[in-house]
Amino acid sequence: MTTGSAEEVLAIDVQNLIKSLHRDEDGGAEDLAIENDKNEAATERLPEEGSEIDVEVVELSSTGEGLALQKGSKRVYVVPFAVPGDTVKVKVYRHLRDEGYTVADFISVVTPSPSRDDSRIQCKYFAKCSGCQFQMLDYAEQLRHKKRIVEKAFRHFSQLPPELIPAIQDTIGSPLQYGYRTKLTPHFDAPQGWRKTKQPFEKCPPIGFMLKGKRTTLDIEDCPIGTDAVRLGMKRERERMAVEYGKYTRGATILLRESTKRIPKKQADTSSSPKEAAKENSPQPPEDAVIRVETDEYVDLKTCVTDNNGTSTEYVGPYVFHNPAGSFFQNNNSILPVFTDYIRQHILPPPPSATAPSSPTASPPIKYLIDAYSGSGLFTITLSPLLPGGSVGIDISDASITYASRNALANNLPPERARFIAADARNLFTPELRSTYPADETVVVLDPPRKGCDADFLRQLLQFAPRRVVYVSCNVHTQARDVGVLVRGETAGSGLDGAEEKKDGVEVETTGGKKTRYAIESLRGFDFFPQTGHVEGVAVLNRVDD
Repeated sequence: MTTGSAEEVLAIDVQNLIKSLHRDEDGGAEDLAIENDKNEAATERLPEEGSEIDVEVVELSSTGEGLALQKGSKRVYVVPFAVPGDTVKVKVYRHLRDEGYTVADFISVVTPSPSRDDSRIQCKYFAKCSGCQFQMLDYAEQLRHKKRIVEKAFRHFSQLPPELIPAIQDTIGSPLQYGYRTKLTPHFDAPQGWRKTKQPFEKCPPIGFMLKGKRTTLDIEDCPIGTDAVRLGMKRERERMAVEYGKYTRGATILLRESTKRIPKKQADTSSSPKEAAKENSPQPPEDAVIRVETDEYVDLKTCVTDNNGTSTEYVGPYVFHNPAGSFFQNNNSILPVFTDYIRQHILPPPPSATAPSSPTASPPIKYLIDAYSGSGLFTITLSPLLPGGSVGIDISDASITYASRNALANNLPPERARFIAADARNLFTPELRSTYPADETVVVLDPPRKGCDADFLRQLLQFAPRRVVYVSCNVHTQARDVGVLVRGETAGSGLDGAEEKKDGVEVETTGGKKTRYAIESLRGFDFFPQTGHVEGVAVLNRVDD
């Protein structure tokens, strides 16, 4: 299976750009032209590494970098912080001859693209820090680009013919484009020679994020994509480090995680200060460490947790979630109500059309949810009202399951409505689970890590054959790969038991005579990380019943 890594995605974008250049120039002789170009590239005199040249950006890659050309050459230069139409001055960093492109460092804009507006940039470290790529772009254009990322992911990674891929829907934007990140992890590097000397720092080290293209930490005192509580936490941690740097003999990462205490307005009116209202916290935060946010119904007291073993609290609509502060939870709270509403709207099949012919063998209603990779229960809990038969969340982490069970209780959900099991997703569909959750009445939600699902899990999923699958992903390229497996009904190269047949040109996984494959109902991106090249994907699939 493909890995969906940034390097793989970038290489595909570069090769497709090269093909398009030859297609425009040579028509049907594209393959021969590319081969000739490879021979020319081997002898072409490229600019010396370290030299400065001007290049014109012709395309944005799915990784967020600009793909640029030097006048008179088809050599592709990969340039950060640039958009199509820009002419930029770059410093040649490294020629990757086998890969067919050159990596370059951004220096300055020579001629700006019509789509570039540097007055939009809100961070003085933009074009140096590796965190953001698109602060110069209009937000609507960022969303259009992220739609194209999803389109290209399914075109290049799903291995499906175009007719099996529905039109990608518009990317749903974030209500906040700045001030949205509820978690940041700035860091500082170890003193030089620390392994031998074990000596502490002699002065406070740079604290921040990586310099783009370098293994160097850029000292950053503020990050405008962080929430107010996280930015305040960053300021306070920098002040602490200015005093305590001498206690450290090696580098470290600093956790900054927002936590919210919500107080109904009537109760809040009885509290004279944030410190008094936050008295349940231990230790109590100083008043100047609390961000107070008021609505018509409640007061939110937001603080920043810096202890990885501490607990953070987050609200998503009417639901509350407690999590280990250092563990994974979605980092953009502003989009979570919109996102979870969308999943709720699509967790069940749409009602049959009034004009559709009635079927004598209509499927039973979906009553059960299996939430694979459930974490602390975001989907299990927020979807529970729609699944009368009950929901089960499964995660490999015992700590996540402990917090998920706690969150179910915090949201007044009894075990028969939402329960959680610690198990490896590869050993998920046990006989007990199959008997408790009939496939015809079950929807499965997938939210795996960036690497996606492995072959064993996909094999089990095809054998279980749930009626509906909703696949959420932080890597739309591995998502496209996995969705392709489900649509084809086979996991190539996984050594599965059972035969593989073909139906209408699509290989079908067979288990005990049962054939399982899926059709894609919809594909859409969500922008959890404005100003960056990242997009979250949601794919909705239905089992094909012959």
